[in-house]
Amino acid sequence: MALVTLSVDGQSHTVDAEPDMPLLYALREDLGLNNPRFGCGLAQCGACTVLMDGQPIRACVVPVSAATGEVRTLNALGTPDRPHPVQQAFIDEQVPFCGYCINGWILYAVALLERDPDPGDADIREAFAGLKCRCGAHSAILRAVKRAAGQLQAPRA
Repeated sequence: MALVTLSVDGQSHTVDAEPDMPLLYALREDLGLNNPRFGCGLAQCGACTVLMDGQPIRACVVPVSAATGEVRTLNALGTPDRPHPVQQAFIDEQVPFCGYCINGWILYAVALLERDPDPGDADIREAFAGLKCRCGAHSAILRAVKRAAGQLQAPRA
């Protein structure tokens, strides 16, 4: 075991863990975060997604010792009273059916819109390659990302 310091959602945390333990386990078990979620454990579905230094990563396969950047989870985006524009767009478009995978889709959308505020359909599809939604909400997800892009580009009062 080793002490590993993680920067998660703007706060520093020290966990006692095996260096090769998946980051996902530290986030859920040691820090008590209920997202990201365990999906496949093989980096194939995206339910475990977090952003590290603004880039989506699959926390189920990243060793805790490799999480040296700033980790941002869904918890850091918005609140129930003031959701992030991407979260609000997913709500407005009624994206989640079961909602299990939504963590990955929202964080990938945030990362995409932070680097490209006006993505086209092909850009959105490419950014989401490899994410899985077994409920089939893909059309609603595409609409939500476009809605969020419009909200993020709109002048703020």
